[in-house]
Amino acid sequence: MNALSKAEVVVDAPARAAAPSPIPRLPDGRWHPLEIVFWLLPVASWFLFPQYLVLTSQIMIVGLFALSLDLILGYAGIVSLGHAAFFGLGAYTAGLLSVHGWGEPVTGLLAGAVVAGIFGWIVSFLVVRGQDLTRLMVTLGIGLMLFEAANKASWLTGGVDGLSGMMVGNLLGVFEFDLEGKTGFVYSYVVLFLVFLVLRRLVASPFGLGLRGIREGGRRMPAIGADVNRRLRAVFTVGAVVAGIAGALLAQTTQFVGLDMLGFPRSAELLIMLVLGGTGRLYGALIGTAVFMIAQDKIAGINPTYWQFWIGLLLVCIVLFAKGGIVGGCAALMERRRERKEAK
Repeated sequence: MNALSKAEVVVDAPARAAAPSPIPRLPDGRWHPLEIVFWLLPVASWFLFPQYLVLTSQIMIVGLFALSLDLILGYAGIVSLGHAAFFGLGAYTAGLLSVHGWGEPVTGLLAGAVVAGIFGWIVSFLVVRGQDLTRLMVTLGIGLMLFEAANKASWLTGGVDGLSGMMVGNLLGVFEFDLEGKTGFVYSYVVLFLVFLVLRRLVASPFGLGLRGIREGGRRMPAIGADVNRRLRAVFTVGAVVAGIAGALLAQTTQFVGLDMLGFPRSAELLIMLVLGGTGRLYGALIGTAVFMIAQDKIAGINPTYWQFWIGLLLVCIVLFAKGGIVGGCAALMERRRERKEAK
């Protein structure tokens, strides 16, 4: 090999070594065609499955609740087993306002968000002080205490009998909540979509990217000047606000608030839905909720006694064979398909 060939090898070697490392893509805010199709599915269900409007409304409301947990767990890495506390606070706030004569839906929804947000902001100072296990126990303990407080204050909450006698007014003063669930369906869809737009913008912002940095390496973030605890308190408060909105929305569409809205099983089910769909993706929360609730409805109709066995089996299969949940598994398959096309 002559001197010129040796020089070419030396020059080309660093270029070949650097070529395989692509620059990571940042969120650009553009809508993918699959996202548009996803948001058209509820509209299609209105015409194709009118007998399931109430179930679809429930799925959208619980999906909104799951988004609130995904925000703090999937993006900020805060593990919570007491997230139902904020859901129940929003529900009881809207319910109590309605019982005592204030039945206007939109302002009741905002009131539930404010109360849950204030409580979430207070709790956030306790949650961010510890690590995963500490946060788990703190959120679980707060949820249990709030549940028992609501149970004891039966004169206010109705206790185990629930809060009944709600009189929710017409939506925007025009649309009455009907037994078929048409108004509740549109109301839930619009609220879910608007909140999703806000959260989608939030997680793609520098604040959202900072949350991902905290999740992946919280000890390194202060080195670039990021106030980790302040960001965690902020996102925990936002998560509580969204959970409060979901709780108030459920209370208004069903016109009933039960003690189970504050219970631990609701927080545990929510975590299952999020694991099924995939954390840290937003759409994973919505898809996981839909899969869980539809499977629960169908399997319980076939076998009312042992339906939890099949739900557990579904969860085990998803965890073992679809890394990152349903959305994560689909994303991995699409990535492999793209790589194969490029290889050809």
